[in-house]
Amino acid sequence: MYQATLSRRSYRFSDLRQLMAKASPARSGDYLAEVAADSAEERMAARIALAEVPLKTFLQQLLVPYEQDEVTRLIIDSHDALAFAPISHLTVGDFRDWLLSEQADSAMLAQVAPGITPEMAAAVSKLMRNQDLILVAKKCRVITRFRNTIGLPGHLSVRLQPNHPTDSLQGIAASMLDGLLYGSGDAVVGINPASDSLPLLEKLNYMLDDVIQRFAIPTQSCVLTHVTNTLRLIERGAPVDLVFQSIAGTEAVNSGFGINLALLAEAQQAALSLNRGTLGNNVMYFETGQGSCLSSNAHHGVDQQTCEARAYAVARHFSPLLINTVVGFIGPEYLYDGKQIIRAGLEDHFCGKLLGLPLGCDVCYTNHAEADQDDMDTLLTLLATAGLTFLIGVPGADDIMLNYQSTSFHDALYIRELLGLKHAPEFADWLTKMQITDDLGRLRDTAANHPLLLALQGEQP
Repeated sequence: MYQATLSRRSYRFSDLRQLMAKASPARSGDYLAEVAADSAEERMAARIALAEVPLKTFLQQLLVPYEQDEVTRLIIDSHDALAFAPISHLTVGDFRDWLLSEQADSAMLAQVAPGITPEMAAAVSKLMRNQDLILVAKKCRVITRFRNTIGLPGHLSVRLQPNHPTDSLQGIAASMLDGLLYGSGDAVVGINPASDSLPLLEKLNYMLDDVIQRFAIPTQSCVLTHVTNTLRLIERGAPVDLVFQSIAGTEAVNSGFGINLALLAEAQQAALSLNRGTLGNNVMYFETGQGSCLSSNAHHGVDQQTCEARAYAVARHFSPLLINTVVGFIGPEYLYDGKQIIRAGLEDHFCGKLLGLPLGCDVCYTNHAEADQDDMDTLLTLLATAGLTFLIGVPGADDIMLNYQSTSFHDALYIRELLGLKHAPEFADWLTKMQITDDLGRLRDTAANHPLLLALQGEQP
C-alpha cells in the first residue's frame, strides 16, 4: 500500500502497478484501460508517493509476474547489479535529482545504464517535466555501427522511407533517389512492404542492395517484413543487411506478433553470419509504440508508457543498430492529441537513451488524431535538441502506403540547419564526393546529368 496526503485528503494506491499508472501524465490510452488518475490532484498525490519509492523496490515488486512473462524474466535475470550499485541507495525522486546533476555526465550515465530497469526509467520519467526529459536524454550517448557510425554527438541520421502502396520497384526507386539527393538515408534505407510475398521481398532486397553497391553508399538497407520472412530470405541467399521486427513490452503481445526472444536470437545470429557490416555488427532494427500492449489486451494492468519502456529491455538484449518509437501511429485511442504525442515522444526518447539504446522517433500522427504538422514540428525540434538518434524521411511527410503523416526530407534539412547537426561522417563524405552537398555540408543544386538521376532514367552513369 502506498499513500500520500494532498489538500487534507489522503490518497491510497494498492500496489506499485497502480501507483505508476496514477502518476502518469494524462493520456487517452490509460483512460481507455481504466488505470489513469481520476483527477489532477490524484495524479500529483501519486507522484508524491512515487518519489519516495526506493529504486530497489522495482527489483522486488514486479509489475508483470516473473512466472508468466519472459520479458520480466529477461529484465530481472539480466540486471547488472554492479552497474546499479552507484544508484542503488536512491529513491525515484532522488534518482531524478541525480540525473539532473552534474555528477550524472555522459560517462556516468553509460556506466549505470545496464543497472537501470525499464520500470525505473518509466518511474522517474513520470516525475520529470519536458525540459528534464530533454536535458537528461541529451547527456546520454549511444553509438552504433554497421556501414557507418550512428549516434555521435552533434549528429542526426535519417531513415529514408520510400514506401509504395503497390510495392512498385520503380516508385520505390524514385522515392529512394529523391531522398538521397536531399541528403537522407544515413540511418537506413527502409521499406515497409505492402505484400508478404517472398519473391517480391527478395526483389526489394536485391534492388536496395544494387543501388547501395553500385554507388558505394555507406549505409544499410532493410525490408521491414516479419522476422520469419527475413530468416527465409537469408536462407535463400538474399542480401539482407538488417533484421527488422516490431516488439512490445509483454510476452503476450510479442506472441501476438508471432515472435519470442528465442526467435529474435535466431534471426540475429543468422544476420551476423552474413558478415555484411563493414564498421560494426549491430544488425537488428526494432520499432515500438505506446498503446501496443493495450490494443492487444495484454498490458496486465500496467500503464502504456511503462509497457513501452519494457519493450526497450527486449531491444537492449539484442544490441540493435536502430530502434524507434512510432509515437503517434497507433491512433488517438492511445495518444489523443498533439500535446499527448509530444509528451510521449519525449518520454520514449528519454527512457530509451537512459537504458542505453540508439533511440530514434517516427514523429508522426494519424489523420483522425487532434494533431497537425505544427505539433510535429514542435516535437521534432524538441527531440533533436535532446539528441535524437534518427528521424524518418518520407516524400512530402505523407506516407502513401501506411496512410499517416510523418516527417519529410525537408524537415531533416530544417533541423540540421537550425541546430547545426551533421550526417553520419561516412555518409557525409559520400554526399560531398557525389556533389550532393558542398564542403560545408550544404545541399547543392543537382544537375540533370547527375549519376543518380541517370540511374533513375535507366541510363548508365
